[in-house]
Amino acid sequence: MKIVSLVPTVKKEEKEIQRFIDWDKFRNVFYNNIYLENYKIVVKMPLIPKKGLEEEIKIKKFDLEKYTYLCAY
Repeated sequence: MKIVSLVPTVKKEEKEIQRFIDWDKFRNVFYNNIYLENYKIVVKMPLIPKKGLEEEIKIKKFDLEKYTYLCAY
């Protein structure tokens, strides 16, 4: 996985980060998410890992303004 190609070089010391929880109804998994607003990228981590499965962390392009989530924190 090449994170470097997803996240451009950081030029400022601070970046806008939001955290939220969402639910994938097709996989029946709750995710803890870290959203990098300036780059429109989300890091998704299962909130409760399923037994026998390796923890799956996803990094993908994402526009938070287009979606509904369970709660922000």
